Amino acid sequence: MENTDITSSAAPAANVDQAEISKFGDLAHQWWDRDGVLRTLHAINPLRLGWVQEFHRLKDLRVLDVGCGGGILSESMAQVGAQVTGIDLAEESLRVAQLHALEEGVNNVNYRQISAEDLAREQPGHRRQPMAGRSRSRS
Repeated sequence: MENTDITSSAAPAANVDQAEISKFGDLAHQWWDRDGVLRTLHAINPLRLGWVQEFHRLKDLRVLDVGCGGGILSESMAQVGAQVTGIDLAEESLRVAQLHALEEGVNNVNYRQISAEDLAREQPGHRRQPMAGRSRSRS
């Protein structure tokens, strides 16, 4: 997957909290500042990635990261070989995620400005299984 464009869905879902989207959009310039306001997210990201890897071998796995923000977890999963689609409704955060992935040479992550509900409508019948709902098998 290439991360050259952020695709957008026009209509937001009914359960969207615009204040939350604006809050994280306003933080866009700080997503990758490891010493900034999001430093705790950076500090726990290895734990988040490790938790995901307890359930799945990520190499070559197609992964959807809902609410990906600036792409911290998305990029980490891509770096270990997953084919990642990160979705969020904060365009500013997605642009930062895209730029960081380009700077790091991570080309197996794709960012989209779309809600989970709209993505499900766009791809009916596409099978998705939540990571927490899977057994701990790594095969």
